[in-house]
Amino acid sequence: MKIRRSNSFLKDYNNLVPEISSRADKQLGFLIDNPRHPSLRLKKLKGTDKFEIRITEGYRLTFRYDGDTLELRRIGTHDLLRQEGQ
Repeated sequence: MKIRRSNSFLKDYNNLVPEISSRADKQLGFLIDNPRHPSLRLKKLKGTDKFEIRITEGYRLTFRYDGDTLELRRIGTHDLLRQEGQ
C-alpha cells in the first residue's frame, strides 16, 4: 500500500511535540499492518469518505483510501478534526 501525505497533514505533523509524533508513527505502523488493531479505534467519519484513528486520548489522525493509496489528511486534536469532517 502506498502512502500519500497531504500538505495539511505534513504541516500538522511537523507541529506535533515529539511524544505525539512518536505515538503517531507507531499507530501508522499498526494501520498499515493491521487496520483492525484494537488500539486504533478505527471509524468512518459520518457523511464523508474519510476515516479516523486514535493516536492518543486527545489526538486523532484522519485519512481516506484512494485506490491502493492511503492518503493521510490531518492529525491533531478533536477540535481540528471537527473541521475535517465538515
